[in-house]
Amino acid sequence: MIQGKVIKFGKNVDTDQIIGAHHLTLPTIPAMAGYAFENHDNFINNFDRGDIIVGKENFGCGSSREQAPAVLKHRGVAAVVATGFARIFYRNAINMGLRLIVCPDAGEIKELDILRIEKDHLVNLTTKQQYRIDPLPPFISQILDHGGIVAYLQGKRSFSESICS
Repeated sequence: MIQGKVIKFGKNVDTDQIIGAHHLTLPTIPAMAGYAFENHDNFINNFDRGDIIVGKENFGCGSSREQAPAVLKHRGVAAVVATGFARIFYRNAINMGLRLIVCPDAGEIKELDILRIEKDHLVNLTTKQQYRIDPLPPFISQILDHGGIVAYLQGKRSFSESICS
């Protein structure tokens, strides 16, 4: 179960808003992470590790840079909830181990509300409203439970090596 404060965005949040291209020359994700959403006061002033980003449709559109979900994960974003995600951002986030939740009614959630993410729905603890979420396929849940695709594949390799030994 994930619970955190909402940092709210609208539709078409592109990867350049998440991490500007001029910061991609920095040597590491930790060096870039401090610049996440640098032009969004709601994030700068209100975000705390463990909070939940909520957006509308097409979250993560724009370039396919892997750094966008990586800096969000490094900053401690617990999950991103949106009505829909750009396809490449969605896959990059899953590979990085950043939990994404599709919620058709995410637009109704307000800035600074407290959300709890449960297996098949969201609970807005501020308003007591519940929202349906689209379930994740089991293989994506497994990747997220391992913390990303690399850890997932390493776990599968370790398992197969122990069987073959």
